[in-house]
Order: sequence, then C-alpha cells, then structure tokens
Amino acid sequence: MQVKSYKAGSLGEVEVEEQAFGEKILYRTLKDAVVMFQANQRQGTVKTKTRSMVRATNKKPYRQKHTGRARAGDVKSPIWRGGGAAHGPKPRDYSYHMPAKARRVATRSAIAGKLKDGEVVVVELGGFSAPSAKAARRVLADLGSPRRALLVLGERNEAVYKSFRNFPGVTIRTAVELCAFDVVAGGLMIAEAGVLEQLATRVGQLSNDQGS
Repeated sequence: MQVKSYKAGSLGEVEVEEQAFGEKILYRTLKDAVVMFQANQRQGTVKTKTRSMVRATNKKPYRQKHTGRARAGDVKSPIWRGGGAAHGPKPRDYSYHMPAKARRVATRSAIAGKLKDGEVVVVELGGFSAPSAKAARRVLADLGSPRRALLVLGERNEAVYKSFRNFPGVTIRTAVELCAFDVVAGGLMIAEAGVLEQLATRVGQLSNDQGS
C-alpha cells in the first residue's frame, strides 16, 4: 500500500508491505495490551491509616450511658473526624504480564490500524548530524504540526532525540522498544526509513507466529 513519505522538506508517497501486519485488527487483544501497560505504570504506593495507626488517646471520650449520644470507645474510630480509615487502600503491586505472542499481536494490530487510517509517515532523518530544535520544528510543521506524534527510530540517535524531546505531544521510541500503547496513544506515527521493515520482522505475521 501507499503511505506518505517525507524527505528534504517535500512530501510524497512510498510503497509499504502491509501484509506483514495483517488485515484484521484484533481490538480485544489490543485493548488488553493497553490496559496492561497502564496498570504496570501504577505505583501502588497509596496508603491510609487504620484506627490502630492513628496517634490519639485511648481514653473513652464520654461515659457509655445516659448522655443521649451514640456509644463511643475512642476518638480513633473511623466515624469520627480525624479517625482511622475503615477500608482504605493499601500498598500493592498492580503489574501483570500478557504472553509475549499476545503482546506482539497487539503491537501488530496497532500498526495495522495506523496504516489503515493513513496515520503513518516514512521520513528521512539523515540531516540531523547535530541536535537542532529548529530543524525538528520544520519537520513537524511540514507534516501538519500534529498535536501528538510518535517518532519511531531504527536505533538510538542522540541528535534526533535531543532535537525532538522537548516538543509537547511528541514521543520518541526505537523499533525495539515500541509497544501497542505507544502506537495507540502516539497520534501520527512518524517512522524513520527502514523502521517498518524492522517492525515487520519483530512483530510481523509471518516471522513471529510460527513456533511461538
């Protein structure tokens, strides 16, 4: 299929092999991968004090009977202001993992969805021999100044990384570390030349589903 391409300030089109990413988008698997990623980002450090942890006197606030008020044992009760929490959250680990094959399928489906929606641009970034926010701004402007953009590099490139890292809404990943959440949440997918071939090798239908 034909996708947009960008080189030296001019837009064009380039042929991309889409069969490796499949024709069917598995939305359920894709959703599961996104929810897993978000769960793994949770710190799980929130904690509330129970009545045994609240520092206060153990003295009974008033006598048991003949006051016209409800019985009270101490001021640390959950129904008293400043008392402990009855069923508050505790520190916990929210992380879990999907099978590797399922994660590959989810990433593949996410890329297939971007290709079908026309939200993939293949770019030539050979001009970034040194960090240049001005050159990065020009590239983004020529691509329509997207509010969110996912820049996928073939390998780590400090000059390109430092050029794009401070632009709001721009996420930078390499082909090796790209996941389904990055693709779904990234907006316009700006792929360096050769990256789609790398992704086809890593998560493609033919190379990874056999013997997994």
